[in-house]
Amino acid sequence: MQETFDITTLIFLALAVFVIWRLRSVLGQKTGHEKPPQDPFRRETSQARAPRPNGADNVVRLPGGPAAPGLSPADRWKGVVAAGATPETPQALDEIARQEPQFNGRDFIEGAKMAYEMIVTSFAAGDRKTLEGLLSPEVYEGFEQAIAEREGRGEKAETTFVAIDKTEITHAEVKGKSAQVTLRIVSELISVTRDAGGAVVEGSADQVVEVTDVWTFARTLGSRDPNWLLVATEAGQ
Repeated sequence: MQETFDITTLIFLALAVFVIWRLRSVLGQKTGHEKPPQDPFRRETSQARAPRPNGADNVVRLPGGPAAPGLSPADRWKGVVAAGATPETPQALDEIARQEPQFNGRDFIEGAKMAYEMIVTSFAAGDRKTLEGLLSPEVYEGFEQAIAEREGRGEKAETTFVAIDKTEITHAEVKGKSAQVTLRIVSELISVTRDAGGAVVEGSADQVVEVTDVWTFARTLGSRDPNWLLVATEAGQ
């Protein structure tokens, strides 16, 4: 009886060891050094980072690359800043990166593209809750008014994204802790508005149109809130 019990126990122990080994080989083993999922708009504050020796916290990093203090601001942000950007833009991005060393220009642009698509589609759908979390109070007020007027006429809007062809930073400025970054976004959309009877009153359900927008996002640097809010919009050329 004891011998049977011992053999059974050993068999189950062997199976348990095998299962644990397979799980570790497939899923990996936590070491305590894993990176959390990245939010493209999230910027860690300098206080959350361990201090670097010899004042290295003041070194500005390339957007997505290693530290390169020998480069000029224009070269440092090449590929991120538009050719016709305002002259002060590279220096302003340097200042953002100085205050928040985790700032990454290319990640910021990717986050802006995601926000652009969310805002445009949420506006078409009349999704006020989503818009409220992405817009400044002043911009939200304008969007909400346009949605209310559309609903009052019994109209419905439909927007389908085909592609975002180009997104580049055209202006940036920092005043104290307040930062603003303006982007020129060129996208291809299918946009149509229908009346209560389903008839098209604006746009086309079949035609792809190129749309150029100039949007400005703002954030208080060092804030616990990682979000950049849309604070201004205008049609581009």
